[in-house]
Amino acid sequence: MPAKRRLIVTCIAAAALSLLAGGGIAGQVRPGADSVDSAAPGPQGSRGGSTTAHGAYLDYGPDGVDRMAELSRWLGGAELRVGHTYLPGDLWVNIEGAPDFLDAWATWRKAEEDRMFVLNVPMLERNEERVPDAEVRRLLRSGAAGDYDQHFTRLAERLVDLGVPDTVIVLGWEMNGTTYTHRCGPDPASWKAYWQRIVTAMREVPGQEFRFDFTPSRGLDAVPWTACYPGDDVVDIIGMDSYDQPPGESFDDQINDPYGLQKHVDFAAERGKPISFPEWGLFRNGDNPEYMRRMLDWIDRHQPLYQTITDYCPHGVWQCRSNPRSTKVFRTKLAEMAAPAEPVPSTPPAPSPSMPPAPAPSPSPTAPPAVQPSPSPTPSPRPTPAAPEPPAAAREWCLTVPFGDWLGPWLKERKICVRY
Repeated sequence: MPAKRRLIVTCIAAAALSLLAGGGIAGQVRPGADSVDSAAPGPQGSRGGSTTAHGAYLDYGPDGVDRMAELSRWLGGAELRVGHTYLPGDLWVNIEGAPDFLDAWATWRKAEEDRMFVLNVPMLERNEERVPDAEVRRLLRSGAAGDYDQHFTRLAERLVDLGVPDTVIVLGWEMNGTTYTHRCGPDPASWKAYWQRIVTAMREVPGQEFRFDFTPSRGLDAVPWTACYPGDDVVDIIGMDSYDQPPGESFDDQINDPYGLQKHVDFAAERGKPISFPEWGLFRNGDNPEYMRRMLDWIDRHQPLYQTITDYCPHGVWQCRSNPRSTKVFRTKLAEMAAPAEPVPSTPPAPSPSMPPAPAPSPSPTAPPAVQPSPSPTPSPRPTPAAPEPPAAAREWCLTVPFGDWLGPWLKERKICVRY
């Protein structure tokens, strides 16, 4: 790290000490307000107490795996436990899990015991080809009759063979809309029967431990998503994709819409199911720090099983530079929400006079490096990762702080160190 003039170092140290003491940068806005420089604090006691697994959708294939570690570093070392990707919905062979990028995701998942792999699975091929309702109705009835069971059996076998039998399957997502061929609207009864067939086929594969996530988009859309719910016995998680778009101009509207965020929470609670947010992010209202702050507060309050923000333009905050105010809110709040819980030290017994005290334990080894797979054929824009810190020549005390957010392009380093 290049040396700074003494005056700059003094100012940085003062700012850091002010932050630790509960202060902030001069001109900080009043608590609860959104601004470029600050974000409203989360609920009391949320730090380290979250049960939610945090992650993001960063890319379809191996490049998305690579970016997980980079996003964690950008968040100051926040613990990202959820990897999220999608199977292509063009051909049955791809829905069966043929894409090679599943190998990289399986390797990432198996590297840590508490990680979660979330996979969106289309229910029909030609899934984004605007197939007319009459054809969708015919396809759903064929699926309900068992004509496509073999495709999902093959997918289940592939996931088990890859060593990820506990994958979360987001099956037929946003079924209440009009975008996908696997939509529910043309024939809800057949859609539900087809979902049940798929789940039954995948659960019959030996070794599987899948969890199935029923995830509509927020709001009424083309059909009430409650009319598509296939039953408690074939649903493990009730999710919701919730972007900053109508229905709901304000966040209060998004909560109180008849099929909005509150309905999602209540519907799941009535059935004893955990909730999730597989997709969420900015959209129609542009760079909206109030949405970002309140969505993260909603997540922290209701503790979904997992959440994965959609991180590309126009929705994202890390790979997309079009939303700087929302980016700063996200970075501040999620770094707090996803911080690893600090262990509570146990009190060792007092040593007896005849036994000397046990030596202090040596520092834990450095975590293994992130998997570095080959890049995706069509990578999305990639942020520059932070440069590694040089080895210290003397003992030093360091504090990690995201100065790049506060002091603009002049100071990009996130660590203050005092050598002694």
